[in-house]
Amino acid sequence: MYDQRHKSAAVAIACTGAFLAFLDTTIVNIAFPDISASFSGSGRNLLSWVLDGYFVVIAALLVPAGGLADRFGHRRVFLAGIAGFTAFSLACALAPSLEVLIAARVLQGVGAAMIAPTSLAIVLDSFPAERRATGVGIWGAAAAAAAATGPTLGGALVELSDWRLVFLVNLPLGVAVLLAGRRLLPSRPLVDARLPDLPGALALALGLAAITLGIVEGNDWGWTSVAVLGSFVAGTVLLLAVVVRSRSHPRPIVEPALFAHRSFAIGNLGTLLFAAAFFSLILGNVLFLTSIWGYIVLQAGAATLPGPLWTTIVSGPAGRLADRFGHRAVVVPGTVFFALGVLVLRSAGAHPDWLGLWLPGSTLTGIGIGLAFPTLGSAAVRDVPGDRFATAGAVNAAFRQVGAVLGTAILVAIVGEPLSLPEALSVSNDAYLFSILAALVSGAVCLGLQKQTREEAATLTAVPAVSEPSA
Repeated sequence: MYDQRHKSAAVAIACTGAFLAFLDTTIVNIAFPDISASFSGSGRNLLSWVLDGYFVVIAALLVPAGGLADRFGHRRVFLAGIAGFTAFSLACALAPSLEVLIAARVLQGVGAAMIAPTSLAIVLDSFPAERRATGVGIWGAAAAAAAATGPTLGGALVELSDWRLVFLVNLPLGVAVLLAGRRLLPSRPLVDARLPDLPGALALALGLAAITLGIVEGNDWGWTSVAVLGSFVAGTVLLLAVVVRSRSHPRPIVEPALFAHRSFAIGNLGTLLFAAAFFSLILGNVLFLTSIWGYIVLQAGAATLPGPLWTTIVSGPAGRLADRFGHRAVVVPGTVFFALGVLVLRSAGAHPDWLGLWLPGSTLTGIGIGLAFPTLGSAAVRDVPGDRFATAGAVNAAFRQVGAVLGTAILVAIVGEPLSLPEALSVSNDAYLFSILAALVSGAVCLGLQKQTREEAATLTAVPAVSEPSA
């Protein structure tokens, strides 16, 4: 019998796996200067692929991984992702050359792309339909905790030794999740164990990769260059081909019916916009603290800690509030809190004032992120049947990832390379203004969310047909 104690264990394992995957989106960034120093003979464009390769492959594979997980089982794909992520973390740490590090980092991204949607699906499997927002809030708190821990932990590890510790730290946690997951995660029933549309999955992965590549490299290659425009055109053509193919294929990798749900469409669009605001703020804050206030990397990591901590604290209660009052009642105030917090940060000048300005500003943004981000995710999966949790969660994660690279690229384009302190302050203000506007537009979009009725929640019951084999 799968009782509440086993469900709690499954949630804990899945959230720990999510923590592991999301930790590497921030902890490696802080170690990038040390990585650059280790491979000083390599060009900047090649070095950037330590970060960019990871982001591109995650964006490309999230949705195909989610679709395959819904066919072959959330447990199986989750554990495979954890195993791969852990193994290639070790390969990253032992990499003798930059080329090997990039290859291992890309393969580590494959594991992360398998973990993200399946960990959310396992959490959602453990909650009834009317309490899904609570489950996503708990999962979101784990992701926020990773964001809170990453910069500070990464800075401390680099100071203690070097960048290789940033990857080695994944090993004990990854092994623990793998062992606990094999023993405690349930075998989830399957509705359809037949292969999905694999050519469609490949076209989807290549299309998302091409668009992400164009965004990531836009500033270096030039937004009007043949390479960037070609990436966007190729990605658009491939995604349109997937849409056309999905309408006629008996087992499409993403069912068109998902986008018929109003909450799914609005939740994903809101996620993309808020992700652009959020991730531009993360990088913008680090650049402000280091280039304008003169903080060292470890100081900057510690200074940014209160915001993510507030996000972690708020995310769980935000889910319960969304279950009770509806997603709109939580997301919209969250975007307003976020915008007000960034407005406070924007008022900071050249003289450091962490207690008077940075702490209240980052507190407001942290609360806003905790209210908005996980609730947007739960809105996107709210009306989805249980046998499509991983696919729906993966689509939402893909929108979040594309929003992240878009926001980061826009931030870099706005900031550029200022030559003086007044110029640095001016471009920083412009970057913060972009973050404010993107968050407020996300909130405006989410005004269209409607509260789910009890009758609608009661209809979301998947009927299993085949049992998932144990790993």
